[in-house]
Amino acid sequence: MSPLRIWLMASRPRTLPAGLAPVFVGSAAAYHQLEQFALGGDFRWDTFAAALIGAMFIQIGTNLANDYSDARRGTDTEDRLGPVRVTASGLAAPRRVLHATWGAFAVAALAGLYLGVEVGPEIVAVGVVSIAAGVLYTGGPRPYGYEGLGEVFVFVFFGLVAVNGSYYVQLEELDLAPFLLSIPIGLMSAAILVVNNVRDIDTDRRAGKRTLAVRLGRERTRVLFAAMVALAFLLQPLVLLAGTDWAPALAAFLAAPLALRPLRAVRTRTDGPALNAALAQAGALLAVFALAAAIALAI
Repeated sequence: MSPLRIWLMASRPRTLPAGLAPVFVGSAAAYHQLEQFALGGDFRWDTFAAALIGAMFIQIGTNLANDYSDARRGTDTEDRLGPVRVTASGLAAPRRVLHATWGAFAVAALAGLYLGVEVGPEIVAVGVVSIAAGVLYTGGPRPYGYEGLGEVFVFVFFGLVAVNGSYYVQLEELDLAPFLLSIPIGLMSAAILVVNNVRDIDTDRRAGKRTLAVRLGRERTRVLFAAMVALAFLLQPLVLLAGTDWAPALAAFLAAPLALRPLRAVRTRTDGPALNAALAQAGALLAVFALAAAIALAI
């Protein structure tokens, strides 16, 4: 296997929409405000690019840290149903994965420093907390991902923080519209992790990893996934309360047909290939959901 393919596997590209989608939505909400209300100033493409790079590499760094930490704790065993983990499988030495983790977080930190110079030190503080949360997800003495709090982490940092932060680096203020938009995005992002955890429920239980799926059981986790996806769609029109027009409120519903396949797979399947496909489909659902809302906001 080529080194490029190994590191692509380690970065888990199927999960990357969770890092990129909120930046597009938060930035589009800022563009919408600038155009609709004729606010002074232009859209800042440099801070948009920095936010996008920072979010993407925080996601990649978190994935690499998870790969490294799970292997060190013995969680990733041979009977794992998910995609191959490069540390546990021996495709990459633990030290190299650790170096790659810090390299990804270093890129994110540089993007954050640029935003700190352009916007303010509060953005640096948000970046530091986000990186720390990514490391402590499965690392450190008491990883919260092992205690059923992973979905909360994703909802907060890949929903509330990322959407509102991307809006803030444009206008240097917060508003109701990005906050309301961040809730459905956070739910969709957390739903991706629910698919991952319902797939791994048996191996995680044996390894002592008490994810939310392990705590709830397979049937209730299936219900949770369906509820999160449905709630994301139902809450999207709330953005109308912030004074936006109907297009951003309804455009995300264009993604609704893409929800059917992952919902069916999570509800009926327990095998790795089907749930791995559902994981990719949940990522695609988030991407289309976010892009549809972002395009509607921008135009």
